Amino acid sequence: MTAPQPSASAPHTSPTSVPHPPATSPTSAPHPPATAAVSVPHPTAASARLTSPTSAASVPSAPPYDPLRLCVYATIAALAWLLGPVAVLGFALLGFAGYVRARRRGLTRSKCILRDTRLVLAYLGALALAGIAAITWQLYHLFT
Repeated sequence: MTAPQPSASAPHTSPTSVPHPPATSPTSAPHPPATAAVSVPHPTAASARLTSPTSAASVPSAPPYDPLRLCVYATIAALAWLLGPVAVLGFALLGFAGYVRARRRGLTRSKCILRDTRLVLAYLGALALAGIAAITWQLYHLFT
């Protein structure tokens, strides 16, 4: 013998939950008399009048991806191309100062590919030294 399948109108019960009584029962809520005229608008008709052409179904759940980082990278590359070693030195010092401040506040793991903030500081320090060396090289060749 198999257990009867619950109908769609029956409340869902699990072994650990307490079954809830139905919201209304035939004996507790009598039907209005047949002579009473009750005008209740259909819920979908009312909602159709209130919704705009851009209903919730046409609005995406998540905003589209904004490739802002790519724009930032392109701008930095353009500045480095235009300003050369001065831009490399400036961005390296700016990054170095930011990581020193973050490390003093307790940051030990970075989202940078190098992960360890000590490695990031060493990398940015090396970039700053390379920028200084390139500026020195250019100035040397400019005046000799």
